[in-house]
Amino acid sequence: MNERIHDLLELLAEEPDDAMLRLMLGKEYLALGDPAAALPHLEQAVALDPRYSAAYRELGIVLEKLARAAEADDVFTRGIAIADAAGDLQTAKEMTVFRERLRAVTARD
Repeated sequence: MNERIHDLLELLAEEPDDAMLRLMLGKEYLALGDPAAALPHLEQAVALDPRYSAAYRELGIVLEKLARAAEADDVFTRGIAIADAAGDLQTAKEMTVFRERLRAVTARD
């Protein structure tokens, strides 16, 4: 286990309902190439803060990497609506691009 993940897990033990810590941990696992380990943390981040648009972006990416395209599409769609409502235009734009790319790939398959 890398040091960053170790530190985040220690913090999470003290603050298990911290959506930002969950997001950070999910992103660390994803950066290490372990989307399966990232998934429960990102799902929990969205559950803890249903308006956390960055968590939807990362969750959609993880679901896509796990070959769960329909779920990724749904997460991106919900995340775009949430980001738009919050005025988080950059995150909405990123998720729109990710969703369109995903749809193009699944249409070819």
